[in-house]
Amino acid sequence: MPAVTTRSYVQPLLIILASMAVGAAYAAFVGEDANWDWQNYHEYSVWALLHGGYDRDVIPPGFQTYFNPIIYFPWYFLRHALPPLAAGMIMGAVHGLNLALVWWLARIVLGHAATVATLGATVLLAAFGPMTLSETGTSFSDILTSILIIAGLALMLNSDDPKPLRYLGAGLLVGIAVGFKLTNIVFALGLGAAALCAARPLLAMICLALGGAVGTVLTGGGWSLMLWREFGNPLFPLMNSFFPSKEMQPLSVLDLQFVPHSFIDGLLYPFYWAIGDHRSSELPFRDARFALLIVLLPLAVFARVRAAAVLFNRRDLTLLVFLGVSYAVWLTLFAIQRYAVALELLTGPAIVLLLTRIFTAVGVARRRGTIVIVVIAALAAAWTQPTDWWRRPWSNAYAPAIPAPLAQPATYFLLDKPLSFMAPQLPAGSRFYLIADIALPILPGGQFDHRIRDGLRDPLPGGLWEMHIKGRPFHAELLAAYGLAIDASKPCVEIEGAQLNSSNVACPLTEQK
Repeated sequence: MPAVTTRSYVQPLLIILASMAVGAAYAAFVGEDANWDWQNYHEYSVWALLHGGYDRDVIPPGFQTYFNPIIYFPWYFLRHALPPLAAGMIMGAVHGLNLALVWWLARIVLGHAATVATLGATVLLAAFGPMTLSETGTSFSDILTSILIIAGLALMLNSDDPKPLRYLGAGLLVGIAVGFKLTNIVFALGLGAAALCAARPLLAMICLALGGAVGTVLTGGGWSLMLWREFGNPLFPLMNSFFPSKEMQPLSVLDLQFVPHSFIDGLLYPFYWAIGDHRSSELPFRDARFALLIVLLPLAVFARVRAAAVLFNRRDLTLLVFLGVSYAVWLTLFAIQRYAVALELLTGPAIVLLLTRIFTAVGVARRRGTIVIVVIAALAAAWTQPTDWWRRPWSNAYAPAIPAPLAQPATYFLLDKPLSFMAPQLPAGSRFYLIADIALPILPGGQFDHRIRDGLRDPLPGGLWEMHIKGRPFHAELLAAYGLAIDASKPCVEIEGAQLNSSNVACPLTEQK
């Protein structure tokens, strides 16, 4: 018995180690992360929390300044404590845990159809998601919180009639993900809908809600309490029409640029993605897996009905309802592709599940069906085109030289985004005021406006500077509100930008005459 018990732990351990090794290797292959959000708020938010920036600066990342920064601590510490390559590989290894969880979840839902080949096909489909590949080894939190979401769903699926403790655990894990990043609410709603498939749905939903509430408070409660105290809005600057703060107009900040224009348009999104139409992302990608799901689902229903077979068992339905509801809510709320990493990873188990159910219903031999599944997975993986959120070669890791005129603490008026990642690079004690954010403009008479004016009355030794991104139009006229203008008698200086071949420009300011 002890020998059997020992062996039972060997395979999961090997799968975990292999998944982490794959994530680390891929991160090493693609290069150093320099994504826009890291430049804008992932780096700054943690730095500001550690170095007093929230009490000194004025929204350097714009409206993203007050997003919960806790989830970005691991990447920040790795990046500042280790050589760039080591930091990227460790983060990639952590992201690789998603594949181990997909393997576990697939074993649960496939049951007797779970073989090395079908499980391998599942992981292949999951590993080659365009957003999954693009976020591996980066500061993005979507691929980090997906670990919690997939683990929570697998916990629900791990028994035909899970005990209440399993639902509490599943709710806790997904609630933690929601507390870290509010966009994960779509998966909490999907999990709640999936609980309707439980043997005792009311009990399941109550346990999920309790666990979810505890998890959300654990990771997001403290931050929301601070926002409530500072601004009167626990989600500031989001939902400001419901929790009005004096620091901004009474409106809800939502990015709706990617949301479908109609119901039919929404149904066609997976097919757009399959041909490389990236209307749900700022940058190009290509992905055939969601289109495969859309096609396979009705085929599976038809095949099972025609064969007079049970349509789907409880686990099948739980997975499919979770995917369907989460996808529908995601598509309705924002349809931003990065936020759907957990769904992207779960297309692997769902596609293989539907194929096995179809082949069983129509009498395809198991060996032949397995070959078809592996071929489809390989073709879908080969068709994938990942997004490039900006990387740098490890041989040219980001370490900008700071020009001599900026060697002393100074006050910087930021006229562009993303520039807040420069704050940790410049002398300690410097101040950073963004006055060009459209979503969160500085309101006259508000606390942000007062902080800027107080800073001008207490000059720093390095003087006053504006900063913008070279080659982009910037709104120098915004400086006039504070009686400032660019000092044409003195030279501007350039600092290397995080993106290759980019520069940030700093120009000295003078009082406007």
